[in-house]
Amino acid sequence: MERSLETQVSQAVDAWLRWLPRWEPATHRGRVAPCKRCFGSPVLSAAGLGADVPHGVQHGLSTRVKTIVDHAVADYTARNLPMLQSELDQQAARNRSRSYRPGEDLEPEYEGLPLDPDPVPGAPFLFTLAGLADESADDVPALPPLSPEAKAALRQEVGLADDYANMVGREVCAILLHHRIRIQAAVTEFVEPQIEALLRELADTLDAPFDPGMGGLDAPS
Repeated sequence: MERSLETQVSQAVDAWLRWLPRWEPATHRGRVAPCKRCFGSPVLSAAGLGADVPHGVQHGLSTRVKTIVDHAVADYTARNLPMLQSELDQQAARNRSRSYRPGEDLEPEYEGLPLDPDPVPGAPFLFTLAGLADESADDVPALPPLSPEAKAALRQEVGLADDYANMVGREVCAILLHHRIRIQAAVTEFVEPQIEALLRELADTLDAPFDPGMGGLDAPS
């Protein structure tokens, strides 16, 4: 029996709550570009995860919820949109024929994130995972061209799929509102103490920038 949206969202939140105690603040450089999946996401707004919550915490939940919407749209497309489904099947077969697919089968916390870190000025990469994946894609034949009529019909089906995705997304956001309390309680328990510890460590570093053995700023020369 197909699970209801309420059940799927509840299970996604449960999975996120089981993962959250393992989250730790990132110590590497932050990214310049915001995450396209999380920035301004209505899912995160419904869940009560605002801009003051670290992105890693947000991404783990938004990705799990996005999977629910994607599966619902995929089922709708398979049942109602044959031309779009044919295009998707061809694209999936094309992707499977690629020899290198580094962005597949990732844990939800990493899915959709850039494959490579931001470049450092003056220190170019010898190679990047994204570059290798692009080279692999170049070896796969392109999909056959569509006639103008087929393109128009495909655009119409894509519009219907988008409308359905928006409808499911609104329903999912409404369901997430009922999980806000336990989501925020988990953030308070597992995330906020780590952020406060980082802030204390930063404050201590700023107050005593030199090694204690050196006597700080008042050390004799």
